[in-house]
Amino acid sequence: MSLKNFLTSRVFIKQLIIAFLILGVSIFLLLQWLNFSTNHGEEIIVPNLKKLSVAQMEDKLKSMDLNYEITDSIDFKEDFPVGSVVEQDPLPNTKVKKNRKIYVRINSSGYAKIKLPDYVQKTYRQVLPSLLSLGLEEGKITYRPNLAKDMVLEVSQNGKILREGDAVLKKSKIDLVLGDGKIGFDEQIDSTEIQ
Repeated sequence: MSLKNFLTSRVFIKQLIIAFLILGVSIFLLLQWLNFSTNHGEEIIVPNLKKLSVAQMEDKLKSMDLNYEITDSIDFKEDFPVGSVVEQDPLPNTKVKKNRKIYVRINSSGYAKIKLPDYVQKTYRQVLPSLLSLGLEEGKITYRPNLAKDMVLEVSQNGKILREGDAVLKKSKIDLVLGDGKIGFDEQIDSTEIQ
């Protein structure tokens, strides 16, 4: 039997129709199973969890058939209660499926401590960005007679002189004593004036 005769025979056409029927039924059943197993069309709107305690958040998510995972505690934020949710992923009002895991970050119990770098003998222009990037705040600026204008001569907090490596809380105000640049090379200064 030639290939042309086989492709036009009743047996081949009958087998081809059966194969297409099996394929069609298989695809239909697969799509039905996918709709059932993925809960197609059943979506839950993620609630806003911000400022809720962990216990409140857990109760709320459990009642909605959602799970959670605490990924990290975030730096202390004053406008959030201690131990409350600060960030969440996915965001509020996002549509998710049942049993979806919501990732949350919790507010820490206080400001972190930061070790102070060496700021003495550096310019104010160098020190200020460094202070701000560490999460510290600029406090009172005072000037003392010194040849170098705006050179940091002393770093303090609440009257206590700080040295390199001293620990301060984030958001602390750091006071700086700067040189005023008014002393010339040829001026003689009594050491009692500088203190």
